Amino acid sequence: MAAVRIGIIGAGSAIFSMRLVSDICKTDSLMGSEVVLMDIDENRLNAVSFLAQRISDEFDAKIRFSTTTQVDEAISNSDFVINSALVGGHAFLERMRKIGEKHGYQRGIDTQEFNMVSDYYTLTNWNQLSYFLEIAQKMENNGAKNPWLLQAANPVFEGTTLIHRQTNTNMVGFCHGHHEVRHLADAIGIPMSQIDWQVAGVNHGIWLNRFEKDGENLYPKLEEYFNSRKEWHPKDPPDDQLSPVAWDLYSFYGMFPIGDTQRNSSWKYHYNLETKKKWYGAPWGGFDSDLGWKWYQDKVYTIAKTLQEMMKMIMEQASATKDLSVKAFINENINQFPEDIRDQVNQIFDHSRLSGEQHIPFIDAIANNNPTRLVVNTMNSMGKDETEVVIQGLPNDCACEFPAIVDGRGIHPEVLAPKLTERIIKWYLMPRIMRMEWALEAFIKKDRSLIVEFLMRDRRTTSYEQAKAVVEEIFENNG
Repeated sequence: MAAVRIGIIGAGSAIFSMRLVSDICKTDSLMGSEVVLMDIDENRLNAVSFLAQRISDEFDAKIRFSTTTQVDEAISNSDFVINSALVGGHAFLERMRKIGEKHGYQRGIDTQEFNMVSDYYTLTNWNQLSYFLEIAQKMENNGAKNPWLLQAANPVFEGTTLIHRQTNTNMVGFCHGHHEVRHLADAIGIPMSQIDWQVAGVNHGIWLNRFEKDGENLYPKLEEYFNSRKEWHPKDPPDDQLSPVAWDLYSFYGMFPIGDTQRNSSWKYHYNLETKKKWYGAPWGGFDSDLGWKWYQDKVYTIAKTLQEMMKMIMEQASATKDLSVKAFINENINQFPEDIRDQVNQIFDHSRLSGEQHIPFIDAIANNNPTRLVVNTMNSMGKDETEVVIQGLPNDCACEFPAIVDGRGIHPEVLAPKLTERIIKWYLMPRIMRMEWALEAFIKKDRSLIVEFLMRDRRTTSYEQAKAVVEEIFENNG
């Protein structure tokens, strides 16, 4: 059992931070640890800190919390640093998107073939990539022995590759897209606990290479399900794991796309709203249409406002009743909040289950030598000989996503069996990797002309002058 120091950068994001805090408090082997919550928004930071300490008290976890607005204090002497910060917030991303649309690039210039996710900016968000490097470089001399940086903020693919190439920091990236395998398990009526599965690829571009039960390949059962269903309608914009686009990608690539992979597809599925509705379902046309993204933004606003109201109520009640039980208070008032908020809050106080985020299980595995299976983003070579890679057919020096066993000695990738199909490697992953390489070269060299050249390969570009003008205006407003 090891007590560690954990810094959380961007801790003002209440839902994500509370998931991490709850997971720490439920992990007995991390009792007595110290957590430094860092954010530039002091009001949000103080509210998160207050609730975090109350959660720790509820679980008798003996976790010590402190707050800071300085990134150096969160990094100094920390054994693990979790970075979830988005520089400039979504307001910055929306500003860049609007400039792109002004020049004829619907959904902005960062919306690119094989990278359609609406907040995964790789071309214009140099501030974010710079911040990634700043944190990693500071961790190289932070005073702790062999500290780890856990990357949560996007873009995880570009960020993880960049940090591994430019620094010597122990670093791993995380995403939760692989949890969508459960939708396929539900479709064929087999519990996830009985399924032997693997996924592999790059962040937001992973594929189900193994889907078995007791050695039996379950792909035929998926096909039976698809052939027998009469119609499909999404319950909301993110509901696309069983959408027509997912089945079409499976037909072409030979393995099923998982998580955000079906969003990160080719222009075939994204020409316009009607095309998106055909493949991702009406009325929204998926997560990454104007309608789908507005749905998401409205939902995020509602959740944030509701959480602020809830925390304000708790803090006011606590000032009047010092021995207030937050869990009891929430149980008494939970019905006045939206159902999805109720589910997330109830999970925080449910001792029997963790949030599904992988950061705290990773920390426990490393600090306490507790072998744990996780899906990680790290270099394809994993420090091996250059001829040895985890995903065959891909370069050794780019970040890939795959399952691994993590313990006190580090990350041990599973042998992928079966291998990804040749078509996935050549027609999906290699083009996506080239786009990553172009974006990182432009960032490292601070060469805007490379982004102009990037846009000359974009189907929305009608002239060199158009591409040059949009890039000039974006970077004039990129401060």
